[in-house]
Amino acid sequence: MSSILLSGPAIEPLSVSEAKAFLRVEHDDDDDVIAALIAGARVHAESQTRRALITQSWRLIRDRWPDSGRIEIVPAPLRALSAARVYRLDGSTQSIDPAAFVVDAAAAPAVLSFGAGVLPAPGRVAAGIELDVSVGYGDTATSVPEALRQAIRL
Repeated sequence: MSSILLSGPAIEPLSVSEAKAFLRVEHDDDDDVIAALIAGARVHAESQTRRALITQSWRLIRDRWPDSGRIEIVPAPLRALSAARVYRLDGSTQSIDPAAFVVDAAAAPAVLSFGAGVLPAPGRVAAGIELDVSVGYGDTATSVPEALRQAIRL
């Protein structure tokens, strides 16, 4: 079970100017360092909370469908399931309609549910299933909960 970041956030949850105001820095000499520290703080907050702060695309890879018929989606919060596929024995892929899943985005973490026997079994033993998801609070810094933005400031 692995996860691959397909596209990271387009912005950071805190701008350099907001960080400089918080730090009371009035010059531009350290803007690159401050930007790197913001990105590092975001990555740390995301790894500790298992959440994506700004919208990102991830590929979740699984070996087989769980017997429970439920797949927890991490990082949270889930915005959308954009694609699902299984690998056949010959290495080709079979697309699965995302509508085959029931999405419980209110759960924490979100859960994709499916009925037994509804989905095709992967043909290969390892990494036979790929789920492409969009996760995050939104596309703007203000969509991130203020408590997480404050953690990045600190």
